[in-house]
Amino acid sequence: MARCPDCEAEIELDEDEVEEGEILSCPECEVELEVVQTHPVQLNIVPDEDEEEDEGLFDEDEIEEDDEEDEDEEEEDE
Repeated sequence: MARCPDCEAEIELDEDEVEEGEILSCPECEVELEVVQTHPVQLNIVPDEDEEEDEGLFDEDEIEEDDEEDEDEEEEDE
């Protein structure tokens, strides 16, 4: 027996029939789950591809602020 980390629903799984890395779907909230441990079964939410792409991007404002800080530091060094 395992629980969905998103909605806490009980998910019946046989430890001997699942493998680490296997992707499942929660029957209650339909979120994708990855088996990260088999004894006892532990599940993690599989992140959406869109979320992964967003995490690697900077906001335009952050980039501009970093550039301004670099320019200020260069002027101080001279």
